[in-house]
Amino acid sequence: MSYFREHRSRFLEELKAFLRIPSISASAEHSRDIERAAEFVATELRQAGLKAVQVISGPGHPLVYGEWLEAPGKPVLLFYGHYDVQPPEPLEEWISPPFEPEIRGENLYARGAADDKGLLMILIKALEGVMAVRGRLPVNVRFLVEGEEESGGEHLAEFVASQADGLKAHAAVICDTEMFAPELPTLCVGLRGILYGELRVQGAAQDLHSGVYGGAVPNPLMALAEILCELKDRDGRLQIPGYLDRVRPPAPEELAAWSRLPFDERRYLEQEVRAKELTGEPGYSLLERLWARPTLEVHGIRGGFTGEGAKTVIPAKAVAKLSSRLVADQDPQECAQLLEQAIRKATPRGVTAEFHLLHAAAPSLTDPSHPLVQAAARALEEVFGNPAVYVRSGGSIPVVSLFDRYLRIPSVMMGFGLPDDNLHAPNEKLYLPNFYRGIEAVARYLDLAAEVV
Repeated sequence: MSYFREHRSRFLEELKAFLRIPSISASAEHSRDIERAAEFVATELRQAGLKAVQVISGPGHPLVYGEWLEAPGKPVLLFYGHYDVQPPEPLEEWISPPFEPEIRGENLYARGAADDKGLLMILIKALEGVMAVRGRLPVNVRFLVEGEEESGGEHLAEFVASQADGLKAHAAVICDTEMFAPELPTLCVGLRGILYGELRVQGAAQDLHSGVYGGAVPNPLMALAEILCELKDRDGRLQIPGYLDRVRPPAPEELAAWSRLPFDERRYLEQEVRAKELTGEPGYSLLERLWARPTLEVHGIRGGFTGEGAKTVIPAKAVAKLSSRLVADQDPQECAQLLEQAIRKATPRGVTAEFHLLHAAAPSLTDPSHPLVQAAARALEEVFGNPAVYVRSGGSIPVVSLFDRYLRIPSVMMGFGLPDDNLHAPNEKLYLPNFYRGIEAVARYLDLAAEVV
């Protein structure tokens, strides 16, 4: 569509304006910027031709909603994105300031360029172009944008649960994923869920001198280490009774498709991971371990004295931040209970240990043969010139599990980011050719989705 090519420079300038708003959801000092970003999205949706656009206040950051429901008999698509971003630190590692967008080569660098402002604008601009040229859309559209995706807020969850009837759709459309490789259009059909919480170990009532009390009192840091080693062995196998019972293995056809992906394990190790070697559960390929097996990871440990110099103290308590990624058919609440039981069994004498769940999201798995997923595959192939591949992601997108649970709809996840976009890291970028082709692909998808009755 010539409209998209004629308006590329305007689309780019509007994206830059969006990226200049430091909408960091985890920082209270940026609350006004969050409001500005929400209003920016609302204005964009109105300009695109959507109706009933509103900024919805609630217990957290605002939601933005809009709709166009004037295609009787045609599918309803629920478009989703988020306008909040991660903190930019460490600032000294950015080549250009994180909230001053800069083009270098064919990439646009800024915090939020790929996660998720650039990809959100792909969705909005696709709708705008079709509306501008035809005066209507070929399908019905609802648009829901949140401002807490990066900070684990609960506003969206409460809204989807309470407004499920008003969000009815045949599928959700999400671009908050990435292509498996450059020039390889990609549909993500599976996401791991997550448990995130704290393992808290308590010993004595107060810190104690190790010379006076060492050898007679429990050490919570040592106890913490012992518990963690009981939960997962040295080879990477989870040792939590019952934890793997519900895991659904990938179908043979899916495993065969993964084996054909252009994936260089050595390059992954040396250029992406940059470690001495890869580790993980024996008996499974790397992609299986990343996409289809549950995990248990330690993200931080605190307790005792960690400053410079010496302080011979036996700490009274120790805390570890833990997460477990979940896969198809695992239930977060059941897994949390199994983890708690395993922790109690592994707790040594003299201490108490408790797991405090802070956040949970269920895994999701979409049938790649669903007609609205197949329509997306055709749209991507037409625009990019290569057949789309189907992958899973090791990460979690909590909203997908919400749509699964409350709306009972599949999520069509068309990714236009690239693996080296530096999400959550300094020098985040968006490959601009994918920005422009993404807009055309989503617009084409609207027409193909309209044929699905």
